Amino acid sequence: MGTESRGTHRRGSADGPKATRRAVLIGGAAAVVGGGVMAREELSWVWRKVSVGRKPRKEGELDYIPAQWVAASSANWRMADRPDDYRVDRVVIHVVQGSYAVALKVFKDPGHGAAAHYVVRKDGHVAQMIRELDVAYHAGNRGYNERSIGIEHEGFVEKPEDFTDTMYRSSARLAADICHRYGFPADREHIVGHVEVPGTDHTDPGKNWDWDRYMGFVREEYARQATARAE
Repeated sequence: MGTESRGTHRRGSADGPKATRRAVLIGGAAAVVGGGVMAREELSWVWRKVSVGRKPRKEGELDYIPAQWVAASSANWRMADRPDDYRVDRVVIHVVQGSYAVALKVFKDPGHGAAAHYVVRKDGHVAQMIRELDVAYHAGNRGYNERSIGIEHEGFVEKPEDFTDTMYRSSARLAADICHRYGFPADREHIVGHVEVPGTDHTDPGKNWDWDRYMGFVREEYARQATARAE
């Protein structure tokens, strides 16, 4: 989610206020509100609320059963009815540039302006913070926010030791599950790093994220889940 020099993590320009990851994690919450942008977002949300038939919702309900529910601030996402209103065909991989506890803290902060659907800890524990139905402000690109699910990872991009085998495997199980449920391939076209999102100024998950290793785990888990589903 950040750059390798403690990069930024912000909403896309059409998604609301922008706040750098450095400003939030080091200097405290910092978000510059553009009145016109927020007005468009509010109008979009009101229109959707009035015109879209909402799916049944239950507070704390999980999309990924092994996860723990920890709610993000409602200021860091917007309500939707995916995949009925937006097709979901991407997973975006982030690195928080901080600890699991810090990720949860800032995603619960309404001044932060961004949050991912999931956060994965070094020991493999997963928190779900936003329903997959809804659009999380995580990718820095409105179109990608609407079509993707964001997976945040504890650690720093410049520290390869932060990316534990347990974390990779846990994240891979989650990513494979998402691919199965939404019916898109478990490959590098559909599982992308934040750095690959068009228009972003982020470089995470960074050069130390082992894509070959991670995608090997994803393919292995995808095949295992496919067999289990078939049975």
